[in-house]
Amino acid sequence: MPREQEPPRGSMEKVLNQEEIDAMVRKARTGNAAAGSTGPVVQPWDIRQAGQIGREQLRAINQLHELFARNLTNSIGGYLRIVFDVSLVSAEHLTFREFLQRVPETTYLASCDLAPADATAVLQLDLAIAFPIIDVMLGGEGKDSGLTRDITDIEEQILEAVVCIMCRELQTAWQAISLEFKFGQRQRMLQTQRLMPPEEKNLCLSFEIKMSETRGTLNLAVPAVVSNALLRKISADFSYQRPRSPIEARRQIEKKLLNCFFPVELALPDLQAPLQKLSDLVPGDLLSFSRSASAPAVMMVGDVRLCAAAPVRVGGRRAARVLSMEAPLSTAGEL
Repeated sequence: MPREQEPPRGSMEKVLNQEEIDAMVRKARTGNAAAGSTGPVVQPWDIRQAGQIGREQLRAINQLHELFARNLTNSIGGYLRIVFDVSLVSAEHLTFREFLQRVPETTYLASCDLAPADATAVLQLDLAIAFPIIDVMLGGEGKDSGLTRDITDIEEQILEAVVCIMCRELQTAWQAISLEFKFGQRQRMLQTQRLMPPEEKNLCLSFEIKMSETRGTLNLAVPAVVSNALLRKISADFSYQRPRSPIEARRQIEKKLLNCFFPVELALPDLQAPLQKLSDLVPGDLLSFSRSASAPAVMMVGDVRLCAAAPVRVGGRRAARVLSMEAPLSTAGEL
């Protein structure tokens, strides 16, 4: 019989015979290749998923920026003295190129310096909101003017005060990592494209703003080098918690209620008297009821009957001695 050709010396490859090849093909067809192997299990992975926010981290980010949206609603609404509502729409990781592709051609763009990270964030505000804000600050009613032109230099300076408020509230929201947001300057679209590499990952936050007669969006792009520090921080400590079970939630509420105060009254409820006797009352009259003075009274907590009790005195204080935990009911013969 002819001898099988030997592999070259120094080669580490293993030459499989026909039976071994057939066995591998059968395992692959039946789906048992992974089950029969003792090595690590290999699973397909999409490289586009790199850097995506996990479910728990996304919940923490949402909670953090929902609070930011509420604070921004109050601060800008109070500053402009109008109805100004901000709500979080989405939080996701995008490249800087993808973020800019979602930005309208004519809009308001500004850079925010992030200290001490030595990075830059980008803030975008729709003109549908920018022009009404400017109108309010100039004494108008903030109606939608339908303008699509670019903002002038004077309008830019007027709007800067509101953008600084946004930076201040962002700094409050990101205080967990001691990040400082400072308004940089108004940016043109070509200038914005040079602020960071197109493929750099960013945490992109989108907010919807509603005013009296218009609505628009506020978008923010924060470099991943900064946002990842926030994600690590909130993943490590307080920003999100495991949802409590109904039993745990009930115990937590009961524990907090133990320190609450409720109105307590010791009374004889359901007593009635004829209107004639009430209308003829004068000082010194005695109004009698058909209930014995020694009958137990009812201790009321709010409007709830708690127990039967008798009025007593402890030193110089009034008190109630509990007779039974069953509150007495009114009888049919009582007036």
